[in-house]
Amino acid sequence: MTHLDAPAGHSATAPAALGEPTRRVGAGWITAFATAWFGIWMAQLTPVQLLLPAQVDERLHPENWVDSVVAFGAISGVAALATIIAYPLTGALSDRTTSRFGRRRPWILIGALVFAVSLVLLGFQSEMWAIGAAWVAASVGFCIMTAALTATISDQVPVNQRGFVSGWMSAPQAVGIIVGLLLVTELVTDRVTGYALLAAILVVLAVPFLFRHDEPLTATERTRVSAKHIIAGFWISPRKHPDFGWTLLSRVMVSIGNALGTSLLLYFLMFQLDDEHAEDDLIILTLIYMVFVILASLGLGRLSDRLGRRKAFVFLASGLQGVAALLLAIVPDLSVAMVAAGLLGLGYGCFLSVDQALATQVLPDAATRGQDLGIMNIASAVPQAIAPLIGAAAVLMTGSFVLVFVLSAVFAFGGALAVARVRSVR
Repeated sequence: MTHLDAPAGHSATAPAALGEPTRRVGAGWITAFATAWFGIWMAQLTPVQLLLPAQVDERLHPENWVDSVVAFGAISGVAALATIIAYPLTGALSDRTTSRFGRRRPWILIGALVFAVSLVLLGFQSEMWAIGAAWVAASVGFCIMTAALTATISDQVPVNQRGFVSGWMSAPQAVGIIVGLLLVTELVTDRVTGYALLAAILVVLAVPFLFRHDEPLTATERTRVSAKHIIAGFWISPRKHPDFGWTLLSRVMVSIGNALGTSLLLYFLMFQLDDEHAEDDLIILTLIYMVFVILASLGLGRLSDRLGRRKAFVFLASGLQGVAALLLAIVPDLSVAMVAAGLLGLGYGCFLSVDQALATQVLPDAATRGQDLGIMNIASAVPQAIAPLIGAAAVLMTGSFVLVFVLSAVFAFGGALAVARVRSVR
């Protein structure tokens, strides 16, 4: 048995809901899974890339554009704090849910509704505190929904199919960004309608997966639920589980690097390059990024399954993102940004699919998959939220975006070094 065949937490005598899956999921399951993620990424990343920074800038009308960047970063930072709590908490609750509809589906539905309602409310806000509060609520809904959805990979997908299936979690991210941007810039004419449209699409696209089977957890299989147990579960000792620790660290660093390279892109085009067509060029860059994310996440995810290797792919993916960031730091030009977008998409697409498969293979316990993946998901979501704050501080100190992209490269290369320390998975 290879390392790829024997992930952490496996038990030959584990009950059905907790056992290691061996039956391959079919095209219908994968289609519903990908469709749900398409709606999620559209609803999450369109506000981050365009609607939210534009809403903040419209509210402030600052004399110094740096003030707008800092305000956006502060809102993202507060959302990050909420994410740290919401991800493992809701993951732990889904692990212990004994509903006849399964452990994950009720939480996917709850998360979708919280996320959607918060987006609708966000569109109506004009005060900074209210904008921040609504975005925090939307981020919590995002966490509830995705904590449960990612846990279904460990619950239902066999190890030798996880790279490919995880690709269908990441590929919709790129498509979701570009479709979302096109919808809110070409189809609708105001912010309120834009947020409402994203909310409606999110809920509608989640519905097909809610009809997929989710093995219920029996009362006898349910572990004890208490605040003490849940809080204790937030900490997974890197000394006892070093591979989980190194994978977590790698994901944190690469995710921060990627978010630094993408989350302030609109501001980079507007203020660093003095681009009169910043919104249109943002869509072009995102389209380039999208193509390479899709190709890498699906193609390299499947190749990783076939070769039975994860670490080499994650190492390469991290390095490509570092190179892309250095290009933007050294040559801040629109044409160079297009090349960097392609490299960043290639690296991040590979990372998203293969690293997710790697993460499922280093989980400490099958009974706490949702909680442990919730902790791992923090390593993706929190960087997306705090990176604008880090980037804003870098811009504030230097008055340019060069340091932002240098830091992006440093974090990406650091992530490559961290994943090289994983031992139990090739």
